[in-house]
Amino acid sequence: MTTLVKELLSTFDILPESERLEIAVEILKRVTNLDFPPLSDDDLVWNAEELFL
Repeated sequence: MTTLVKELLSTFDILPESERLEIAVEILKRVTNLDFPPLSDDDLVWNAEELFL
């Protein structure tokens, strides 16, 4: 993760909940148009482990 991304996430974390929700909605709107490659089985397992650990 780049320094810029870390700074952005740190700033996001200190915002009030209403502003975090507003930003999240805008980001989700923008990423729905991106062409993501399909996830491999390993990617899916890794993500599941991260969520449940």
